[in-house]
Order: sequence, then C-alpha cells, then structure tokens
Amino acid sequence: MAAERTQDRERSVPRIRLDLPRERRTRLLPEYDPEAFGRLSERIARFLGTGRFLVWMTLTVVVWIGWNIFAPVSLRFDEYPFIFLTLALSLQASYAAPLILLAQNRQDDRDRVNLEQDRKQNERSIADTEYLTREIAALRMGLGEVATRDWIRSELQDLIKELEERRDLFPSGEDRGSDVPDR
Repeated sequence: MAAERTQDRERSVPRIRLDLPRERRTRLLPEYDPEAFGRLSERIARFLGTGRFLVWMTLTVVVWIGWNIFAPVSLRFDEYPFIFLTLALSLQASYAAPLILLAQNRQDDRDRVNLEQDRKQNERSIADTEYLTREIAALRMGLGEVATRDWIRSELQDLIKELEERRDLFPSGEDRGSDVPDR
C-alpha cells in the first residue's frame, strides 16, 4: 500500500529537470514589448515638444472656449468654468509628463552607451598613438646609425683630400698604378 502511494505521488508530481527550460506559464496580463512602448513614448514626447503641437493645442483650446461661449445654449457641452476642458488638459499633462520622462531615460541610456563607446575608442586611439610614438622613436634611433647622404659626401670629400695629399707627398710616374699594359 505504501509503495502504491509513493508511485502515485511520483506520477502526480512531475519530475523537475534542471537540464530543460521550464514550460511557459500562462499569464493573466497581456505581454508587451518594452522597446516598442519606449519607441512610442519617444515619438509622442518628440511631438509634444514641437511648435506644431503647441499650435494644435492652442487652436483646440480657442475653439473649445469659443464654442462653449458663443454657441447656442443647447449645443454647449462645457459651460463657463470649463471643467471638462480643465480635466482634459490635466489628463493630457498627466500622461505627457511620464512619457517625456521615459523618453529622457531612454535617451540617457543611449548617451551612456555612446559615452562608453567613445571612451573605449579614445583608449584605443591613445594606445595606437603611444605605439606609433615608440615606433617613430625607434626609427629615429635607427636612423642615427644609418649613413646619410651628407655624411657619405663628407667622408668621400675627406678621402679625396687624403688621396690628394698622398699624391702630393708621393709623386709617381704615369705608368705606375695603371693596368693598361697588362692587358
């Protein structure tokens, strides 16, 4: 009897395997893409910051107030204290502020990523500059040991002077030092 109970328990409780991902649970709330919502909020915030929005908002308020003052009493929908207009503007402001803050936060995140990439690029540029500086210094040191045209010219002039001095000290005949008769 006890063996049957443990077998029943094993059958009713699924074995948890750590090498397999969990099955997706059904959610009561709908899922949404936070990036899509962020992009939408940025578009709205961008529109709220334009002159076009201000013109449309001003025209809407002017038409609203004008309609509710000059229209026949039976067609007015928001009398003088304009409570419904105040409610609409408050609702618009209560949604605009968080959307603008969300857009600013996303912009801050992008700026932070760009700043980090710029910092890494600057570090690479500094490393490259230091490497090139070391290479140029090594080339300059190597050039210090290389014979330049001016140095070779001065050495040849010194040798010519030395040969001329020897010729003046030891004058010799024309055939000495010539190999023409040997041919």
